[in-house]
Amino acid sequence: MYRIDTLIKLDRKLYHTHDLAIGWGITNKNTLYTAIKRYVKRGVLISIRKGLYSTVPLFQLSQIDLGVALVHKYAYLSTESILVKNGVISQNVFYTTFVSSVSNKIEVKGQCFLYRKLKDEFLYNQEGVYRKNGVYRATTERAVADILYFDPKYHFDLVEKIDFNKVKTIQKKVGYPCRI
Repeated sequence: MYRIDTLIKLDRKLYHTHDLAIGWGITNKNTLYTAIKRYVKRGVLISIRKGLYSTVPLFQLSQIDLGVALVHKYAYLSTESILVKNGVISQNVFYTTFVSSVSNKIEVKGQCFLYRKLKDEFLYNQEGVYRKNGVYRATTERAVADILYFDPKYHFDLVEKIDFNKVKTIQKKVGYPCRI
């Protein structure tokens, strides 16, 4: 079977080098990099950045899926991205924002991603975090709790859209200091 058939059968668009090695059953790094190089040259794989490849053009990828793949660690969509989406803040946000175990800013062809580092004890607490379309996301109240953890004086434009009782409950269950 051809390696391209393996990619087509998988319901994914983004692959790390390690994913391709496993999917293709390649253990030799030189063989793997040669295969990847050939598929990139043929246009079957598109290099997003070192170690990350796509089977579709960048503009066809979900910005959220790309953001999760770029960090290559557990992360969930939170803070400003969730607050803008749910109408709690009205400023322009130029980054897609995540909470993860690393702090980083990544730009890929005009798309910007911001990762805020959260201690593992808080990060892996699933209170107020749910999964949708394969991506973990914060509820509005968890996003508020997260942003208050990072910036206790953060300004919210429409406070009436926030259930502060739920925020306090989440802060308590996650272990955040109560900052309301």
